[in-house]
Amino acid sequence: MFSKSRINEPGPKATAETEKSKSTDMVAPKPAGDYVPTTPRVKPAASVLSSDLTVTGNIKTTGDIQVEGVVEGDIRAHLLTVGESATIKGEIVADDVVVNGRVVGRVRGLKVRLTSSARVEGDIIHKTIAIESGAHFEGSVQRQDDPLSNGQGTPKLAPPSASDD
Repeated sequence: MFSKSRINEPGPKATAETEKSKSTDMVAPKPAGDYVPTTPRVKPAASVLSSDLTVTGNIKTTGDIQVEGVVEGDIRAHLLTVGESATIKGEIVADDVVVNGRVVGRVRGLKVRLTSSARVEGDIIHKTIAIESGAHFEGSVQRQDDPLSNGQGTPKLAPPSASDD
């Protein structure tokens, strides 16, 4: 009917057990070279350009961007999402590109996806591409292992002509 719990035990015995548990719970501090952050790095949220915003000029970031408004200029990002109401007039260079709206210009990306509401007028250079049924696309598609490189690197040398002898 009655039971004894540790809370109800006399003071000295309970204190000894408390001290024992404290000493086993303690962890020796690690040397400074082995520092591990206690909180994981949180990926920052995507930057959003709202539908009432018009940007004239180039945009460059290592993060993610979601465009809902109008951009007249080139965009370089990690992940670019073009919203359904968005219009981009310029070149897009990103690791991942998702187009729901309108793009007038070249698109270069490792992964490019045109959804059913996409309207693209320009060439697409990609490593992988997905085009959903209903997407409008006018331009050429070219697969490259490294589509993010400018493609305007060192010019190819012309083969020697027979008249150079």
